[in-house]
Amino acid sequence: MLGVVALLLTGGPDDAEDGEPATGKRIRAEVVEVTDGDTIRVRIGSAEESVRYIGIDTPESVAPGRDVECFGPDASERNSQLVAGRRVTLEPGAERRDRYGRLLAYVHTDETFVNAALVRAGFARTLEIAPNTRFAALFGRLEQRAANAGRGLWGAC
Repeated sequence: MLGVVALLLTGGPDDAEDGEPATGKRIRAEVVEVTDGDTIRVRIGSAEESVRYIGIDTPESVAPGRDVECFGPDASERNSQLVAGRRVTLEPGAERRDRYGRLLAYVHTDETFVNAALVRAGFARTLEIAPNTRFAALFGRLEQRAANAGRGLWGAC
């Protein structure tokens, strides 16, 4: 199954030596489930993938063994409003997967850079983990503005 997903993600066997999507290669997918504020499940062709948004972290709302954090349900709801049931474009990072096997990606709808929108509105904090730092400066500026304005979690928690 993973081989099928890799082929669907890359568009062909020559796109990346390791069978993973090349950095910067855009992938069209359909959101089938919003897991929480920074994680979704998508369908790419006939395969499903869990996708973790790069560069941001939202308060926990569903982590096993952990309490629901302040503004976690709000972040999850906002993510749902932005992407649930929609087609999105995924842009995988330099590091393509996290330790849980989730695809790491910047997520876009036709009109919204979702990672940035969540930070801008105060639903997420920045999370800079090299080598996936392409938009770290942008996310940092958006976080500072949200915090200064008391938006979202910055005013509630």
